Amino acid sequence: MPRFLEVPKKGIMTTVREILTDHGIRPLKRLGQSFLEDRNSINKIIRISNIQEDDIIVEIGAGVGLMTEAIAKQARKVIALDIDPRMVGILKKRMAPYRHVDIVQADVLEYDFSSAIGELPSRKIKVIGNIPYNISSQILFRLLAYRDHISSMILMFQKELADRLIATPGTKAYGVPTVLVSMYLLCSREMAIPRSCFYPKPAVMSSVLKMVIREKPQLDLADHDFFFKIAKTAFAKRRKTLLNNLRGLSLLGYSAMDMANALKNSGIDGARRGETLTALEIGKLSNALHSIKMP
Repeated sequence: MPRFLEVPKKGIMTTVREILTDHGIRPLKRLGQSFLEDRNSINKIIRISNIQEDDIIVEIGAGVGLMTEAIAKQARKVIALDIDPRMVGILKKRMAPYRHVDIVQADVLEYDFSSAIGELPSRKIKVIGNIPYNISSQILFRLLAYRDHISSMILMFQKELADRLIATPGTKAYGVPTVLVSMYLLCSREMAIPRSCFYPKPAVMSSVLKMVIREKPQLDLADHDFFFKIAKTAFAKRRKTLLNNLRGLSLLGYSAMDMANALKNSGIDGARRGETLTALEIGKLSNALHSIKMP
């Protein structure tokens, strides 16, 4: 049976505020520090994560360790990341009883997620995190780069970005991040978390997304980086037609005829706007252009 957070014993520091105050620490705005302290929300995230006894979990932004402790009670191994040395100090003290928890001071945008697997190369990790909203897109792209080593991600985003990541074609929120997520991930919104659940309170609402890595992308892509480039080109100017946006590829050596042929071979009308294309259609267009010539 899952083991959720127990009711804290009287006299033990149980809130983020109490823990930080005891260590004489104030949250740093430049690091986007806003700590989830609502235990009901933490327990829901643990349930959503479906942690198994043999799972390897990487937690991004472990903070003072409330979530870390909950994860440690269920997982085989936990790597708790935090860039702030002050948080690392707190984590090392609080997680001392858990020998299977490694505390790592690291910038998540530089961390090698494949290293978490250690001596188990056939295994994949699960990622859980209350990620800094000011760099959440960069973190997501970083994680996508390690998708071969990750099975799933439970991540907390600013609601506005979460809306974009699960948007449908043709809507205002639909964009390049949506296309990338759709190509590689199965994504669902699992819960909303109000501002009152954090310390200090953020200025925005938050959403928790569950992202499961597809066994294979929606399409066998000829070149993943080139797919990303074509997606950005398709959305370059939202009011322009797809064909007009694709003309920017002339800098890569593509002619108007190349673009027309690629659209024809993909079965896509160049008069459409880029934001109406699905990830699969952009993938087909990417492969068609790639087959004409290697830029």
